[in-house]
Amino acid sequence: MVLNTDLKEIMMDHALRTISYIADIGDLVVLMARRRFVPQDIDDAPKPNRTPKMICHVFESDEAQFIAQSIGQAFQVAYMEFLKANGIEDHRFVKEMDYQEVLNSQEIFGDELEIFAKKELQKEVVVPKAKGEILGVVIVESGWGSMLPTVVIANLMSTGAAARCGQLNIGDQLIAINGLSLVGLPLSTCQNYIKNTKNQTVVKFTVVPCPPVVEVKIKRPETKYQLGFSVQNGVICSLLRGGIAERGGVRVGHRIIEINNQSVVAVPHEKIVNLLATSVGEILMKTMPTSMFRLLTGQENPIYI
Repeated sequence: MVLNTDLKEIMMDHALRTISYIADIGDLVVLMARRRFVPQDIDDAPKPNRTPKMICHVFESDEAQFIAQSIGQAFQVAYMEFLKANGIEDHRFVKEMDYQEVLNSQEIFGDELEIFAKKELQKEVVVPKAKGEILGVVIVESGWGSMLPTVVIANLMSTGAAARCGQLNIGDQLIAINGLSLVGLPLSTCQNYIKNTKNQTVVKFTVVPCPPVVEVKIKRPETKYQLGFSVQNGVICSLLRGGIAERGGVRVGHRIIEINNQSVVAVPHEKIVNLLATSVGEILMKTMPTSMFRLLTGQENPIYI
């Protein structure tokens, strides 16, 4: 529950089990929770397959980090109480509650919010083209776990309008097209926005220039602290929200290219897992969206739009 002492009113009230996401970003606290279902009449009972509605709260406070940590600790206490209620004593879990200290020492590497907030790092690109001509780009998702999810240029048709303008490159993140924001939209919606420009003679993009390879830096003092992500054949397939990996720049759907300056492109799955499991200290990785990797290595043929 969040109270506003000035207005003397409840600004937020959610049961702990309904909270799906919590993060502190500078002096902002972001919290997402499932809405409570309120039946309209006696026959309107909750259905098992009903899609839950989500609500997002954004609060500004000088103690944003402390608030987020307090909620995180509440989850830890709730988990311990759950274990006790079911007759399970997990002493290892209690000893490792200092994971919060490890998390606090993990910097947000490649802080996307700061990068995207600086107007001087963005550029406006005007692409002239013939009416009926496609732009000639392939776009992919930036990766789940991105603080500002958007789309990335994964390939450019050498003779296409986008390549001819000379201002767009593979890896660039597209923020807007013709004044319409692409941030947070599904990939299919962004693709449709681009396709709908086919009959236009000028298309304007807002772009954040980025290299195609994403650099990741994770600080892990000992192997007992989990990294917080899983890998299958070199592809990051799951990620612990709020963990050191997410703060270090790990993104779901990315292909790992290097670990500590060692290429793992042709390395077997078991060796990649062992390398990650035994790495401590500062762990450096290079990744890129898997779709982009497959396009650039010739494993897939580009479908330009």
